[in-house]
Amino acid sequence: MTMDFEHTTLGQRVIFGTGAAAKKIAAEIDRLDAKHVMVIASDSASEKVADFDDHFTVALWHREVVMHVPAEVADRAIAAARDKDIDLVVTVGGGSATGLGKAVALETRVPIIAVPTTFSGSEATNVWGRTENARKRTGIDDTVLPTTVVYDAELIRDLPGGLAVASGLNALAHCIDSLWGPRVDPINQALAVEGIRALNEGLPSMRADSTDLDGLERTLYGAYLAAVAFASAGSGMHHKIAHVLGGTFNLPHAQTHATILPYVLAYNAPDAGDAEQRMAGAFGAPTALDGLQRLRSAVGAPTALADLGFTSDDIAQAVELSLPAIPANNPRDVTAEGLTALLTAALNGSDPAALN
Repeated sequence: MTMDFEHTTLGQRVIFGTGAAAKKIAAEIDRLDAKHVMVIASDSASEKVADFDDHFTVALWHREVVMHVPAEVADRAIAAARDKDIDLVVTVGGGSATGLGKAVALETRVPIIAVPTTFSGSEATNVWGRTENARKRTGIDDTVLPTTVVYDAELIRDLPGGLAVASGLNALAHCIDSLWGPRVDPINQALAVEGIRALNEGLPSMRADSTDLDGLERTLYGAYLAAVAFASAGSGMHHKIAHVLGGTFNLPHAQTHATILPYVLAYNAPDAGDAEQRMAGAFGAPTALDGLQRLRSAVGAPTALADLGFTSDDIAQAVELSLPAIPANNPRDVTAEGLTALLTAALNGSDPAALN
């Protein structure tokens, strides 16, 4: 790659540290001089926010968090925030909670403090998403970039092993897509490669459970790098397909990313050149696909879209919706025939190497 590029670094305060998340959030609320705080917390995060009232005043608790941010759910949260004159949103949960906070921020222009409890990476991007009439619409607006992110490995310690693995592989997808995204440059490539290295080291500790704090911290670090790289590089082929599968067919977000990742990598790898070699080096493997598959085997990753509710009857529509969204700079030309083969292989859990 030549050194002729433009790169934007998004401005955000990031606080890493295990333990005392509520105390750190309270300090940020004081720093931002917020008076009316809305806390958006997913059901899975209920215990994680139990001590918030001991550290700061919450004007509005909002617990209606739904995958893919349906428009009607977003509109109810926005109305509730306006009714309480909210001037700061704190989100606690995975990508769905962060996404709902972004929907509120997009309309009300209030800042966000994001407290992730998965490895989704949404907290470090200025990308928002909203699903309406079975179509997921995404956009970019700096208003939705959380002002502060609080990373606390203790909050992820009880994440079920299967979800931890899928979410971590979702972060890995951010790294891989960043190496050939529409705004790829040497800076986000460097971040993505280091993210792959960290995730490859951290994720195997979560096969059975998420009690290894060292592994959790390393995975959080990798997920953050992945998100920063992705915010800069933009959505590549992998994410364009995943958004269709999630928004149109309501497939689970992290598991969908985890399942289709090796197929997109196998499809693009022969034409990815230096990017493929750098990925392979980060995995410590002869090829990027070998490294990814070794990691997936070690963590017990999901293998087939059929297990997530996708069917052969859905493939034609998925191809039709995905094809025009895939960036023109994708390393390999994407045809309807090629995309059909990719989704068919992913549906059945076939060997991705056959797509090379």
